[in-house]
Amino acid sequence: MDCGITYVPPLFRIFTMEEATVLVVGGGGREHALTMGLIASPSVGEVHVAPGNAGTSHVATNHPISVGDIDAIVGLALSLGCDLVVVGPEGPLVDGLADQLSYAGVPCFGPHSEGANLEGSKLYAKKTMQNLGIPTGGIHLINSVSQIDSALDDFSPPWVVKRDVLAGGKGVVVTSQRDEAYSALSEGLTIDGFVLLEEFLSGEEASMLVMLDESGWVALPASQDHKRVGEGDTGPNTGGMGAYAPAPIVTKQVRDKVYSRIIKPMHDWLSSQEKPYRGCLYVGLMIDESGDPYVVEYNVRFGDPETQVTVPLISSDLFELLYSVATGDLASHNPTFTSAHAMTVVLASEGYPETPRKGLPIKIETGLIAHDDGGAFIHHAGTKYVEGEKLVSSGGRVLACTGIAPSLVEARELAYSLMDGIILEGSHYRTDIGFRAL
Repeated sequence: MDCGITYVPPLFRIFTMEEATVLVVGGGGREHALTMGLIASPSVGEVHVAPGNAGTSHVATNHPISVGDIDAIVGLALSLGCDLVVVGPEGPLVDGLADQLSYAGVPCFGPHSEGANLEGSKLYAKKTMQNLGIPTGGIHLINSVSQIDSALDDFSPPWVVKRDVLAGGKGVVVTSQRDEAYSALSEGLTIDGFVLLEEFLSGEEASMLVMLDESGWVALPASQDHKRVGEGDTGPNTGGMGAYAPAPIVTKQVRDKVYSRIIKPMHDWLSSQEKPYRGCLYVGLMIDESGDPYVVEYNVRFGDPETQVTVPLISSDLFELLYSVATGDLASHNPTFTSAHAMTVVLASEGYPETPRKGLPIKIETGLIAHDDGGAFIHHAGTKYVEGEKLVSSGGRVLACTGIAPSLVEARELAYSLMDGIILEGSHYRTDIGFRAL
């Protein structure tokens, strides 16, 4: 395992077969994937999800509590006697859910609010990277319209405009049109009072999910997400239209650079803070033609849909991994991974990402495909049941078809074979997920 510092192991509970009670916070495809992984753990007796979706209701107990209701989530964790809370989305972490759970004595996989600021504020994250010497693009903080032209002159197009808010992966404008960049900057100023202009980083993107606490860190297999809505990575940004892992762009040489230049200095800094960071650090990477990695962004939780293709590649006990992080004992845990490949393809509602249609019936004609060396299954995201057992869409990203196989080509075939059996009026999906690798 890749871990950093010498430490004294804390005392924590040792679980026997089918004993632990876990609460997963969130209701998307990421949370369905985490729930499926936790249910498979021999250490877990019960999994609860708040609020969950139609998919999680089949394998766990859903609770109709909003992810933003911090007090209600803490109360639920205490009433259930939870041994672990796993937080999916970033919003509750920024709002202090992990802090409140810590005060209540409940182990939480997810960082405290100060650590979550690495995602909550892009400016804070960028300044932290610059202070630590972590390779990333340049940035201009724009506080008035009079600064816009000189800032645009300083960076070559395309320009990257970001609001310093949580925006679910969609608060970014990338454009080579100066008037469009100017308009996006002006709009950001009007809404927030300031806006960020970042240097465009060229190359190929990849993502790395890093399990991290004060005792050490370990990186999961690298993945590649397709954020644009259209074929060939065109059109507006979305929360993610598909992903695959492992990503071949992250060679051993690239991975070693990511470890030494990006993950280790960030872990050294986080582990030196008064409050330990315990959770997932999502590292969004841009890898240039020379194989040098740069950080596009940090997130403070599992990615979506990256979770759907990385969690199934963990061959060891998922609960033990997450619990060891939540209790500051990661350095004593040695997770293992399969040699398989995974691909997930997202089915989105008509109108996504702008104005998705909701409440439409979903018909699934194919389900689990099982093989000795892999299989395929459907991760639910924006789904719910109405009138008893009527499955309908309830969000922009509705379902994700995931294939696991010895090769990426086979994983792709499995994922798309499931997609062919789903009927949702007006829905759309990309047919080219994984094209950079294939």
